Amino acid sequence: MAEPVYETNLNYPLIHRGKVRDTYDLGENLLMIATDRLSAFDVVFKQPIPKKGEVLTQLSKFWFEKTNHIIKNHVIHNKFPEDFPEEMKRRSMVTLKAKPLKIECVVRGYLTGSGYKEYSKTGEVCGIKLPEGLKNGSKLENPIFTPATKAETGHDINIDEQQAKEIVGNDTFEFAKNKAVELYKFGRDYVLERGLVLADTKFEFGIFNEEIILIDEILTPDSSRYWLKSDYEKGKLLSLDKQYVRDYLETLDWNKQPPAPTLPPEVISKTTERYLQAYKMITGKDL
Repeated sequence: MAEPVYETNLNYPLIHRGKVRDTYDLGENLLMIATDRLSAFDVVFKQPIPKKGEVLTQLSKFWFEKTNHIIKNHVIHNKFPEDFPEEMKRRSMVTLKAKPLKIECVVRGYLTGSGYKEYSKTGEVCGIKLPEGLKNGSKLENPIFTPATKAETGHDINIDEQQAKEIVGNDTFEFAKNKAVELYKFGRDYVLERGLVLADTKFEFGIFNEEIILIDEILTPDSSRYWLKSDYEKGKLLSLDKQYVRDYLETLDWNKQPPAPTLPPEVISKTTERYLQAYKMITGKDL
C-alpha cells in the first residue's frame, strides 16, 4: 500500500487547503487533490486515513460520468501537468474554474443526523413540515431539499428555502434544487440495487460560462451517508464512512475542540475498510 498523503506541497500556486482537499491554480484550470486527512466534529486530525483520498476522487469520477446526462460537471479528463507526480493522479482531478454557489445543496431521503435533531424539536426540517411519529432512520415519502449555508470554519447551518433564494436568487435556487433531487434519486436507486441505502447527501454547484454545473465531489462517503441495506432492514444504521471514528470519539472525554485526540491503529484501519467497502459495493471493483 502506498504511503498515506497528509498534505501536499507542489510547485503550483496553492489556492486553498481545506479540511481534506488541497486546491492549486493551474492558470486556466484548477487542480484538486484529495488528501487522506480526516476531519470529525470540524476538527482536522493529525493522523491520515490511508486510501481515503483515492476513494473520494475515484468515486467522484465514477459518479460524475454516471450523472453527465443529468447535469454537466467540472472534471477535465487527462489534463495533468507534464511534471505532475504519477503516484498522485489517483487522488487528483483537474477541473474547470467555476464560481461556487454560496449554498450547500443537501437532499435527505431518510431522517437522521441534524435533520432528525431538528425534527425532534420542531416537527420540521429547514421549514419543511414532516409527518408525526418518524424515528431516526425513517424513510421519507419523498426526498426533501434542505439547503445550508457554507461555513469556512465550523458547521454549515441549515436554512429554509426563502433564505436560500435570498442568497442565490430564485431561478438559480429552483434549478439547483431540482437537479440536486434528481441526482439524489439517481444515486439512491443505483446503490439500493447494490446493497446500500443512500440516506442523505450534499451537492455543490458552480457557475462556469454563465451555466450552472456540478462541482467539488459527488456521492462520496464524505459528502453522503451510506448505510448497509441488510443492516438497515434489521433496524441498524451502519454507516460506511467516518461515523466509525465519530462513534469512537463519543466514548472519550473530549470536548470536540482542537487538538484532536490520537486515534488507535484499529480505528484507523477499520475506517479505511469502510471507505474501501463503499467503493467496491458502488462500483463493483476493488480500488
